[in-house]
Amino acid sequence: MIRVFLELLRIMAIFLFFGVAIGGLLKIVYTSMGISLNNTNGSWLAGLAIIILLFVLYRNKLQFSGFYKGKGKAILPKKVGIFLISCSVLMLLWPLSSANEVNL
Repeated sequence: MIRVFLELLRIMAIFLFFGVAIGGLLKIVYTSMGISLNNTNGSWLAGLAIIILLFVLYRNKLQFSGFYKGKGKAILPKKVGIFLISCSVLMLLWPLSSANEVNL
């Protein structure tokens, strides 16, 4: 039971640390391109894309190095992983396309 709790804490720490780091990096990149995500739907899409990317990373790599040693550990099917990553990339690129419409 303690291993499950430790693994949940590890998952939260991974998502928090990497989510904040990637979000900050994206904000710097978008700002350098003149795109503001404040009070727009683009910030929600970017946040959701980061969560999906971290989920794929966890399921395919990080779950095998954690505290939990039980059954049920399996990587995502290749097609599912590619689909999720593709959706995340499209969500990250969406503010770029909508910014061009606003700036015209």
